[in-house]
Amino acid sequence: MDGTAIREGSNGFRVCDSGAYGVTYDRPMTTLDARARGALLALIPAHDEEPRIGRVVEAALRHLPVLVIDDGSSDATAGVAARAGARVIRQAPNRGKGAALRAGFSTALGDGAEAVITLDADGQHDPAEIPAFLATYARRTLAGQPTELIVGRRDFRHMPPARRLSNWVGTVVLSAALGRWIEDNQSGYRLVGRRLMAATLDSRESGFAFEVEMIAICLREGWPIDWVPIRTIYGEERSHIRPMRHLRDFIAVTGRARRIARDRPRNAAAAD
Repeated sequence: MDGTAIREGSNGFRVCDSGAYGVTYDRPMTTLDARARGALLALIPAHDEEPRIGRVVEAALRHLPVLVIDDGSSDATAGVAARAGARVIRQAPNRGKGAALRAGFSTALGDGAEAVITLDADGQHDPAEIPAFLATYARRTLAGQPTELIVGRRDFRHMPPARRLSNWVGTVVLSAALGRWIEDNQSGYRLVGRRLMAATLDSRESGFAFEVEMIAICLREGWPIDWVPIRTIYGEERSHIRPMRHLRDFIAVTGRARRIARDRPRNAAAAD
Protein backbone atom coordinates (compact mmCIF):
# COMPACT_ATOMS: atom_id res chain seq x y z
CA MET A 1 0.00 0.00 0.00
CA ASP A 2 2.33 2.72 -1.30
CA GLY A 3 2.18 6.24 0.11
CA THR A 4 0.48 5.27 3.34
CA ALA A 5 1.84 5.59 6.86
CA ILE A 6 0.72 2.57 8.81
CA ARG A 7 2.28 1.25 11.98
CA GLU A 8 1.30 -1.91 13.76
CA GLY A 9 -0.62 -1.63 17.00
CA SER A 10 -1.89 -4.14 19.52
CA ASN A 11 -5.14 -6.09 19.77
CA GLY A 12 -5.36 -6.75 16.03
CA PHE A 13 -5.48 -3.08 15.04
CA ARG A 14 -3.22 -0.72 13.14
CA VAL A 15 -2.60 2.99 13.57
CA CYS A 16 -2.83 4.95 10.33
CA ASP A 17 -1.07 8.29 10.29
CA SER A 18 -1.83 11.24 8.03
CA GLY A 19 -2.42 10.33 4.40
CA ALA A 20 -3.29 6.68 4.99
CA TYR A 21 -5.70 5.20 2.47
CA GLY A 22 -5.43 8.34 0.38
CA VAL A 23 -7.23 10.44 3.01
CA THR A 24 -5.60 13.27 4.93
CA TYR A 25 -6.24 13.35 8.68
CA ASP A 26 -5.10 16.02 11.09
CA ARG A 27 -4.25 13.44 13.74
CA PRO A 28 -3.43 9.71 13.85
CA MET A 29 -6.37 7.35 13.59
CA THR A 30 -6.91 3.78 14.70
CA THR A 31 -8.50 1.37 12.28
CA LEU A 32 -8.88 -2.34 11.78
CA ASP A 33 -6.14 -4.46 10.30
CA ALA A 34 -6.74 -6.65 7.26
CA ARG A 35 -7.99 -9.67 9.23
CA ALA A 36 -10.42 -7.62 11.30
CA ARG A 37 -11.68 -5.81 8.19
CA GLY A 38 -12.58 -9.21 6.77
CA ALA A 39 -15.47 -9.28 9.26
CA LEU A 40 -16.88 -6.08 7.77
CA LEU A 41 -18.08 -5.23 4.29
CA ALA A 42 -19.34 -2.31 2.25
CA LEU A 43 -23.01 -2.63 1.31
CA ILE A 44 -24.25 -0.67 -1.70
CA PRO A 45 -27.94 -0.69 -2.72
CA ALA A 46 -28.26 0.29 -6.37
CA HIS A 47 -31.02 1.00 -8.86
CA ASP A 48 -30.20 1.99 -12.45
CA GLU A 49 -26.71 3.25 -11.59
CA GLU A 50 -24.81 1.76 -14.56
CA PRO A 51 -22.79 4.95 -15.29
CA ARG A 52 -21.55 5.36 -11.70
CA ILE A 53 -21.57 2.04 -9.83
CA GLY A 54 -18.26 0.78 -11.24
CA ARG A 55 -16.22 3.69 -9.88
CA VAL A 56 -17.93 3.48 -6.48
CA VAL A 57 -17.25 -0.27 -6.19
CA GLU A 58 -13.61 0.05 -7.24
CA ALA A 59 -13.00 2.82 -4.69
CA ALA A 60 -14.77 0.96 -1.87
CA LEU A 61 -12.79 -2.23 -2.60
CA ARG A 62 -9.61 -0.44 -1.55
CA HIS A 63 -10.90 -0.72 2.01
CA LEU A 64 -13.47 -3.52 2.31
CA PRO A 65 -15.14 -6.36 0.41
CA VAL A 66 -18.19 -5.03 -1.44
CA LEU A 67 -21.73 -6.39 -1.65
CA VAL A 68 -24.09 -4.73 -4.15
CA ILE A 69 -27.86 -5.27 -3.98
CA ASP A 70 -29.22 -4.55 -7.46
CA ASP A 71 -32.76 -3.39 -6.74
CA GLY A 72 -34.58 -4.27 -9.94
CA SER A 73 -32.40 -2.23 -12.27
CA SER A 74 -33.41 -2.00 -15.92
CA ASP A 75 -29.86 -1.26 -17.05
CA ALA A 76 -26.51 -3.05 -16.66
CA THR A 77 -25.91 -2.00 -13.05
CA ALA A 78 -25.43 -5.60 -11.88
CA GLY A 79 -22.96 -6.51 -14.61
CA VAL A 80 -20.86 -3.38 -14.18
CA ALA A 81 -20.71 -3.88 -10.41
CA ALA A 82 -19.68 -7.52 -10.81
CA ARG A 83 -16.93 -6.67 -13.31
CA ALA A 84 -15.64 -4.02 -10.90
CA GLY A 85 -15.19 -6.74 -8.27
CA ALA A 86 -18.35 -6.67 -6.18
CA ARG A 87 -20.46 -9.60 -5.09
CA VAL A 88 -23.89 -8.86 -6.56
CA ILE A 89 -27.34 -10.00 -5.46
CA ARG A 90 -30.28 -9.07 -7.68
CA GLN A 91 -33.81 -8.57 -6.46
CA ALA A 92 -36.75 -7.96 -8.77
CA PRO A 93 -38.94 -6.08 -9.15
CA ASN A 94 -37.69 -2.85 -7.62
CA ARG A 95 -38.59 -2.87 -3.90
CA GLY A 96 -37.00 0.31 -2.62
CA LYS A 97 -33.89 1.16 -0.67
CA GLY A 98 -35.15 -0.20 2.65
CA ALA A 99 -35.82 -3.65 1.18
CA ALA A 100 -32.44 -3.61 -0.59
CA LEU A 101 -30.63 -2.78 2.64
CA ARG A 102 -32.47 -5.52 4.52
CA ALA A 103 -31.51 -8.03 1.83
CA GLY A 104 -27.91 -6.95 2.29
CA PHE A 105 -28.18 -7.17 6.08
CA SER A 106 -29.59 -10.69 5.85
CA THR A 107 -26.74 -11.76 3.59
CA ALA A 108 -24.11 -10.11 5.81
CA LEU A 109 -25.52 -11.76 8.94
CA GLY A 110 -25.49 -15.13 7.19
CA ASP A 111 -21.86 -14.57 6.26
CA GLY A 112 -20.95 -13.78 9.86
CA ALA A 113 -20.17 -10.10 9.30
CA GLU A 114 -19.80 -8.01 12.45
CA ALA A 115 -20.88 -4.82 10.71
CA VAL A 116 -21.48 -3.26 7.30
CA ILE A 117 -20.82 0.21 5.96
CA THR A 118 -23.70 1.35 3.75
CA LEU A 119 -23.13 3.91 1.02
CA ASP A 120 -25.02 5.07 -2.05
CA ALA A 121 -24.24 3.95 -5.57
CA ASP A 122 -24.57 7.38 -7.18
CA GLY A 123 -21.27 8.82 -5.96
CA GLN A 124 -22.75 11.12 -3.29
CA HIS A 125 -20.78 9.19 -0.65
CA ASP A 126 -17.00 9.19 -1.05
CA PRO A 127 -15.58 5.67 -0.42
CA ALA A 128 -12.28 7.30 0.58
CA GLU A 129 -14.00 8.20 3.85
CA ILE A 130 -14.57 4.57 4.86
CA PRO A 131 -11.48 4.67 7.13
CA ALA A 132 -13.16 7.36 9.26
CA PHE A 133 -15.97 4.91 10.07
CA LEU A 134 -13.47 2.11 10.71
CA ALA A 135 -11.52 4.39 13.05
CA THR A 136 -14.55 5.16 15.22
CA TYR A 137 -15.60 1.51 15.20
CA ALA A 138 -12.10 0.45 16.24
CA ARG A 139 -11.86 2.99 19.06
CA ARG A 140 -15.21 1.88 20.44
CA THR A 141 -14.25 -1.79 20.19
CA LEU A 142 -10.90 -1.24 21.90
CA ALA A 143 -12.66 0.61 24.71
CA GLY A 144 -15.05 -2.32 25.22
CA GLN A 145 -18.03 -0.20 24.10
CA PRO A 146 -18.85 -1.44 20.58
CA THR A 147 -21.20 0.79 18.65
CA GLU A 148 -24.21 -0.34 16.61
CA LEU A 149 -24.61 2.78 14.49
CA ILE A 150 -22.13 5.33 13.15
CA VAL A 151 -23.76 7.95 10.94
CA GLY A 152 -21.95 10.12 8.42
CA ARG A 153 -22.82 13.70 9.32
CA ARG A 154 -23.18 16.01 6.34
CA ASP A 155 -22.77 19.79 6.31
CA PHE A 156 -26.23 21.09 5.45
CA ARG A 157 -24.75 24.43 4.36
CA HIS A 158 -23.32 22.73 1.28
CA MET A 159 -26.65 21.28 0.10
CA PRO A 160 -28.98 22.67 -2.59
CA PRO A 161 -31.59 24.96 -0.98
CA ALA A 162 -34.54 22.53 -1.04
CA ARG A 163 -32.48 19.72 0.47
CA ARG A 164 -30.92 22.04 3.04
CA LEU A 165 -34.37 23.14 4.21
CA SER A 166 -35.82 19.63 4.36
CA ASN A 167 -32.82 18.22 6.23
CA TRP A 168 -32.69 21.05 8.75
CA VAL A 169 -36.43 20.94 9.47
CA GLY A 170 -36.27 17.14 9.68
CA THR A 171 -33.41 17.32 12.16
CA VAL A 172 -35.27 19.73 14.44
CA VAL A 173 -38.58 17.83 14.27
CA LEU A 174 -37.07 14.38 14.87
CA SER A 175 -34.79 15.60 17.66
CA ALA A 176 -37.74 17.18 19.46
CA ALA A 177 -39.78 13.98 19.09
CA LEU A 178 -37.00 11.69 20.34
CA GLY A 179 -35.74 13.96 23.11
CA ARG A 180 -32.18 13.88 21.81
CA TRP A 181 -30.33 15.95 19.24
CA ILE A 182 -30.00 13.84 16.08
CA GLU A 183 -27.27 15.42 14.01
CA ASP A 184 -28.18 13.91 10.62
CA ASN A 185 -31.09 11.50 10.40
CA GLN A 186 -31.22 10.98 6.62
CA SER A 187 -27.60 10.29 5.77
CA GLY A 188 -27.30 6.89 4.13
CA TYR A 189 -23.54 6.70 4.74
CA ARG A 190 -23.32 4.74 7.98
CA LEU A 191 -21.82 1.76 9.78
CA VAL A 192 -24.46 -0.67 11.03
CA GLY A 193 -23.58 -3.30 13.63
CA ARG A 194 -24.72 -6.89 13.79
CA ARG A 195 -27.36 -6.42 16.50
CA LEU A 196 -28.93 -3.49 14.69
CA MET A 197 -28.96 -5.36 11.38
CA ALA A 198 -30.82 -8.23 13.02
CA ALA A 199 -33.27 -5.86 14.72
CA THR A 200 -34.32 -4.29 11.39
CA LEU A 201 -35.02 -7.42 9.37
CA ASP A 202 -38.76 -7.36 10.09
CA SER A 203 -39.14 -3.69 9.18
CA ARG A 204 -41.44 -2.64 6.35
CA GLU A 205 -40.08 0.88 6.04
CA SER A 206 -38.40 2.08 2.85
CA GLY A 207 -36.19 4.99 1.87
CA PHE A 208 -35.36 7.62 4.48
CA ALA A 209 -37.98 6.16 6.83
CA PHE A 210 -35.90 3.00 7.23
CA GLU A 211 -32.82 5.03 8.10
CA VAL A 212 -34.79 7.01 10.70
CA GLU A 213 -36.08 3.73 12.13
CA MET A 214 -32.51 2.52 12.73
CA ILE A 215 -31.90 5.54 14.95
CA ALA A 216 -35.12 4.93 16.89
CA ILE A 217 -34.22 1.26 17.46
CA CYS A 218 -30.82 2.23 18.87
CA LEU A 219 -32.47 4.65 21.29
CA ARG A 220 -34.98 2.01 22.35
CA GLU A 221 -32.29 -0.59 22.99
CA GLY A 222 -29.82 1.81 24.60
CA TRP A 223 -27.22 1.20 21.89
CA PRO A 224 -24.71 4.01 21.28
CA ILE A 225 -24.87 6.18 18.17
CA ASP A 226 -21.75 7.89 16.88
CA TRP A 227 -21.24 10.53 14.19
CA VAL A 228 -18.39 11.18 11.77
CA PRO A 229 -18.17 14.22 9.49
CA ILE A 230 -18.33 13.42 5.78
CA ARG A 231 -18.17 15.41 2.57
CA THR A 232 -21.46 16.74 1.22
CA ILE A 233 -21.52 15.85 -2.47
CA TYR A 234 -24.23 16.75 -4.96
CA GLY A 235 -24.13 16.71 -8.74
CA GLU A 236 -25.95 18.96 -11.15
CA GLU A 237 -29.19 17.00 -11.03
CA ARG A 238 -32.29 18.87 -9.92
CA SER A 239 -33.83 17.98 -6.58
CA HIS A 240 -37.14 16.14 -6.81
CA ILE A 241 -38.06 17.03 -3.24
CA ARG A 242 -41.49 18.63 -2.82
CA PRO A 243 -41.07 20.44 0.51
CA MET A 244 -44.67 20.28 1.77
CA ARG A 245 -45.16 16.64 0.79
CA HIS A 246 -41.79 15.71 2.23
CA LEU A 247 -42.62 17.49 5.49
CA ARG A 248 -45.96 15.70 5.75
CA ASP A 249 -44.33 12.32 5.13
CA PHE A 250 -41.55 13.08 7.59
CA ILE A 251 -43.98 14.01 10.34
CA ALA A 252 -45.64 10.60 9.90
CA VAL A 253 -42.23 8.87 10.01
CA THR A 254 -41.31 10.86 13.11
CA GLY A 255 -44.45 9.67 14.88
CA ARG A 256 -43.56 6.04 14.18
CA ALA A 257 -39.96 6.61 15.27
CA ARG A 258 -41.14 8.17 18.53
CA ARG A 259 -43.29 5.13 19.31
CA ILE A 260 -40.39 2.77 18.56
CA ALA A 261 -37.94 4.72 20.71
CA ARG A 262 -40.38 4.74 23.65
CA ASP A 263 -41.19 1.05 23.37
CA ARG A 264 -39.69 -1.47 25.78
CA PRO A 265 -36.25 -2.78 24.72
CA ARG A 266 -36.45 -6.05 22.86
CA ASN A 267 -32.81 -7.02 23.39
CA ALA A 268 -32.48 -8.08 19.79
CA ALA A 269 -28.87 -9.04 20.48
CA ALA A 270 -29.57 -12.67 19.67
CA ALA A 271 -27.79 -12.32 16.34
CA ASP A 272 -25.21 -15.01 16.99
